[in-house]
Amino acid sequence: LAKCINQELSDVLNELWKLDVNRMKPGKDYKINLQGKAGFVAEGSNYARDSARAPLFAYVNENKLKSIDTYAHFINLLDNYEMSTGVTEHVTHEELQENHLFLDGVLKTEVMKCAHRYLVCKGLAQSDPAQFKSQLYDIWFKLYRRDKSGGEDSCGFEHVFVGETKHGKEIMGLHNWVQFYHQEKHNHVDYKGYKARNNKDTPDEDDHVLNLQFSWNGLVKPVGSCFIGVSPEFEVALFTIVFLLSDRRVTNVTVKVDEYLLEIVVYRFGRSIGTSYPKMISSNNRDF
Repeated sequence: LAKCINQELSDVLNELWKLDVNRMKPGKDYKINLQGKAGFVAEGSNYARDSARAPLFAYVNENKLKSIDTYAHFINLLDNYEMSTGVTEHVTHEELQENHLFLDGVLKTEVMKCAHRYLVCKGLAQSDPAQFKSQLYDIWFKLYRRDKSGGEDSCGFEHVFVGETKHGKEIMGLHNWVQFYHQEKHNHVDYKGYKARNNKDTPDEDDHVLNLQFSWNGLVKPVGSCFIGVSPEFEVALFTIVFLLSDRRVTNVTVKVDEYLLEIVVYRFGRSIGTSYPKMISSNNRDF
């Protein structure tokens, strides 16, 4: 397995990890409650045994989130999207402004500056910050048509960070912990338990990556995955780098970030991100 690890990318991502000062501390800034292991759900079924009576998030320091620029702008963006694909997004002037405020906030962070320097070195981005911002805008916020019958109904940000439903039948996206917490708090999301292949894979409450099962407004996501506690700028930087390093429609790359062995998956939709998420393979603190 070690030889499949992309070392150069791992080095860059570890640099970003070290710079991520806005990452929340488990047990202090938030607490998760893993409870039981989720069961198997057949494709297309919306029934899942609930192995977790309580929510995943027992506590999140919302005041701390809202006091940090990138989280505050991020939370404003979560409200701006229609959940169903096939419903044309109507982007108001105010919403456009919020997209820009979020990107401006992200670009000010050391995490994103480091990602930008790396992409410039690789010849994948211009060194001019305004041009880089416009490239990020196209990758994350440019609307595209995910549903053939409708208008421009989706964008990378919405899919990855907000989540959407497909014909009211299947959950797509929703790979972000802040959105998961918000949806859980409003009783839209029901956490069903963690996903693990065997006992060695059982996650810890201070893990920053989690494979999980949940339902959202009654629809079941048999296996989802997300980073937990990391900042919005870390995710935007990581997925942007993986997206730009490959022009394949689907990119899977194995990296070692901090103590986590992860597979990063990115789907391309033209010049934008279709979806992107991490999959936990294993964590160091459990190899023994």
